[in-house]
Amino acid sequence: MKIALFDIDGTILWSRGAGRRSMERALMAVHGAVGAPGYRYDGKTDRQIVRESMRDAGIPEANVDARMDEVLDRYLTELTVELAGADHQSMILPGVEAILDEVESHDGVMLGLLTGNVALGAEQKLRQVGIDIGRFQVAVFGSDHEVRHELPAIAQARASARLGRAVPGDAVVVIGDTPSDVACAQPIGARTIAVATGSFDVPALAACRPTAVFADLSDTAAVMAAILNHA
Repeated sequence: MKIALFDIDGTILWSRGAGRRSMERALMAVHGAVGAPGYRYDGKTDRQIVRESMRDAGIPEANVDARMDEVLDRYLTELTVELAGADHQSMILPGVEAILDEVESHDGVMLGLLTGNVALGAEQKLRQVGIDIGRFQVAVFGSDHEVRHELPAIAQARASARLGRAVPGDAVVVIGDTPSDVACAQPIGARTIAVATGSFDVPALAACRPTAVFADLSDTAAVMAAILNHA
């Protein structure tokens, strides 16, 4: 049994900056600052974004910890408003619908999520593009751990519990669009599929040495072969 863990932002969908705008409004409302210009959100958990942005803004660590939940609650409120805007339209990325259907229908693969989004934020973003979060048999979120490198082990444990047997690391496949997605798989020995539908192009992702790299997920057969580890 393979466990295919898909990232959300830049891999499954593009929310056209809704998450960043919502987070910046939340940070400004709670801490009065948004962090350094040009700070990158991709490949990070929501909690990590809050901490690093506020560290750059000079907010004491104790204050960041004390108000973390308040920031994230405000973020979710802002995200609801942002996604419901009349002029907002998130976009599902090329090949995603077909590969999710293919994985979901395959007896030898468990469809899963691995995302830095907090759980409620992930659900909102997926719903916006017509994807029911309930179809993912195993899921791990930025609300489960602030450090992205810890998330694959949590997903591995949840998959093992669901299956009633241990899942080896090399049966896990992390599918994402950033170097962080590739790097986070290493602690458990998971395989990785990098896809250049986010901010990193194919050469940049290939330099991180994923198991496979694609320009997008449109070639369903090739992506499925990579998930199944077929040459």
